[in-house]
Amino acid sequence: MAGRARRNRLTAVAVASVAVAMVGMSFAAVPLYRLFCQVTGFGGTTQVATGARPGTIEGGRSITVSFDSSVDPDLPWRFEPTQRKIVVRPGEQVLVHYRAQNLADGEVTGVATFNVTPYKVGPYFNKVECFCFTEQTLGPGERIDMPVMFFVAPEFVQDSSLDDVTDITLSYTFFPKVRPEPGSREARAPAETSARQAF
Repeated sequence: MAGRARRNRLTAVAVASVAVAMVGMSFAAVPLYRLFCQVTGFGGTTQVATGARPGTIEGGRSITVSFDSSVDPDLPWRFEPTQRKIVVRPGEQVLVHYRAQNLADGEVTGVATFNVTPYKVGPYFNKVECFCFTEQTLGPGERIDMPVMFFVAPEFVQDSSLDDVTDITLSYTFFPKVRPEPGSREARAPAETSARQAF
């Protein structure tokens, strides 16, 4: 009887240890996956850089970068690029802007996700400055222009798997930091503002 009780206790401890380990791994999975994507460019994840390297601009090849935007249905914002596309050369540092406006009658905080397509460009697409690095909080009706400074790494032209790439699309989607409760002030956009106020 004592042996059986001891085995039961050992089994319970083992099961509890496995459960704790699984919970720990689930918390670690997101930052590890994020780190993996940032290092490899997997899924079109862009890189973070401190600035373009001087003297590395390559001549003879240009790339069209298009800008895309979308907003989660639970975020009462209008969000779009101030220009739809730009032509760049590898190594050239470029500054563009996205514009956001809070259509709700209360303060709302949003967070942006992003990627580039084709996905294989991810390791070469470097952001120096981006509104996506931090949360964005807008007051009721507030409108702001948010900067994105980037460059396509000069090594882009040396990668033969990218010989067919002449166009890159940089996409952002804004989500609410906290999902609003149905009927809350943050969830309601004033009819006048949403219907008539444009960028």
